[in-house]
Amino acid sequence: MKEVLADLQADLQSDVVLLTGMSGGGKSVAMHALEDAGYFCVDNLPAELLLDFLQLEQQHGERRVAIAVDVRSVGSLPMLLPLLKSLRAAGVPVRSFFLDASNDALMRRFSETRRPHPLREDRDTQFGDLDDGGADQKHRLLLDAIQLERELLGGLKAESTVIDTSQLRPAQLRAWLGDLVGPNAGTKLTLVFESFAFKHGVPSDADFVFDVRVLPNPYYDRELRPFTGRDAPVAAYLAAQPEVGLMLGQIAGFLSRWLPNFAADQRSYLTVAIGCTGGQHRSVYLVEMLARQFSHHGHVLRRHRELDAR
Repeated sequence: MKEVLADLQADLQSDVVLLTGMSGGGKSVAMHALEDAGYFCVDNLPAELLLDFLQLEQQHGERRVAIAVDVRSVGSLPMLLPLLKSLRAAGVPVRSFFLDASNDALMRRFSETRRPHPLREDRDTQFGDLDDGGADQKHRLLLDAIQLERELLGGLKAESTVIDTSQLRPAQLRAWLGDLVGPNAGTKLTLVFESFAFKHGVPSDADFVFDVRVLPNPYYDRELRPFTGRDAPVAAYLAAQPEVGLMLGQIAGFLSRWLPNFAADQRSYLTVAIGCTGGQHRSVYLVEMLARQFSHHGHVLRRHRELDAR
């Protein structure tokens, strides 16, 4: 295996993306997005074949490759994490993304699509007659399968960039993933600023979360309410509030102090989530301002979870 890794380090010029995550997390949408971005995509590749596949890719020069692995290959999952660590230790460029979602979101998606969970023991009867008194049991069995999957994939999640799809529409996921694998990604630490509404939950993919609900709220001004934090009237209002400037400066100071340490730790992505009540005004404004302040950093992305969902 050491000889194979040495050969890959020397010869493999491909951009390799490993895509994994929870069943129902959006891997099909993500794989289509990667394919549209020019990646050669392989779905459900057993871990035993990963090195052989990458060796084969040496023959294709700089072709970009995306590999999806999930619990459908549950028997080979224990091999995947050691392989991923070995590849990275050998200098093989592999970026790993983990698509996650809340249990409620996953339960809803399985119910809507009526597709069986791959770890359910009663897959053939998963969506039988729900009026026969067994609905509660079916719900518990599905929840147990989701929890088991989380345990099986916990190690991979810890080694991956997490994308929380709980509140994302397919178009949002395609756009966000396209940004993460774009031509400027992977060359240095990618800094992601994301606004969100606390009433819809905290993004699970956030590395840092800042609560700005203590700041003056433009929502209570009837003239400002229809606008967002990207619009000039709201931006002017917030810029005139001393508390907003203080919060902005302290967040920026914290990031400026610690970004070099994260980069030195070979982190590929750092997500900074800014939350307010509705995700329309204060958090959006701060994300826009922070993205502008850190534009010199290199690859900086801005996301507005609630606005992008419109």
